[in-house]
Amino acid sequence: MTLARPDWRDRLRAAIPTGLIVGGMGYALVIGLGFAPSLPSPSQALDSFDVVPPAPPPPPPTQPQKVATHRPRGAAAPPNIRSQATQVVAPPPVVVLRPISPVIVAPVAGTGADASQGASDKPGPGTGAGGVGNGTGSGGSGDGDGYGDETPPRRIKGRIKDSDYPEAAADAGASGTVQVRYFVNVDGRVSGCVVTKSSGNAALDETTCRLIEQRYRYDPSRDADGRPVRSIIVVNQDWVLERVPAER
Repeated sequence: MTLARPDWRDRLRAAIPTGLIVGGMGYALVIGLGFAPSLPSPSQALDSFDVVPPAPPPPPPTQPQKVATHRPRGAAAPPNIRSQATQVVAPPPVVVLRPISPVIVAPVAGTGADASQGASDKPGPGTGAGGVGNGTGSGGSGDGDGYGDETPPRRIKGRIKDSDYPEAAADAGASGTVQVRYFVNVDGRVSGCVVTKSSGNAALDETTCRLIEQRYRYDPSRDADGRPVRSIIVVNQDWVLERVPAER
């Protein structure tokens, strides 16, 4: 078998690429060897620090060893008592009622239209008209009660006894007549007693009005229709001190 020998042209074409590759690698090697890295200057001090080793872990806690004993175990404690809070209850409110004053009224309403009808609650002469009229007071300068068609009050209870003589007046030897004026209300009770003429002794005057208001009770005055009405009475109370004759 006969081998064909390559031509010089073919050799040249194969050698050119090879030469370029080898030249490039040589250039790169020369350039690489010529690189000089920049080193820090001696003036630049290196930073240094101390490395502290970590602290050792704490020792494990010691567990007390259980000691075997032959003593019997104690009984269990009784259960706890559960306490309950006391309920708070508001106290009942205290309501203070004002006392009601009794109002004394007539059992039957009057027929008059005047608000001033009837006796006055102020001491003085009668409030009725003088002369011809049907007023309940006395006319002119008389001291009578002037009841007209009304029935006068009648005393049914109470009196002043000799034993009521004031001790102070008896010791002073005082005596006399006390004139008083007072009201007889529709319920028969006495109120508003005043002394119109003094006996000259304060104890006699005060005792007279006090006992009359406490003890006297009346069947009240009544009008023509039988209805009770308020009236005024003027009386004299005689206080006489009995003197025992001296022995001879």
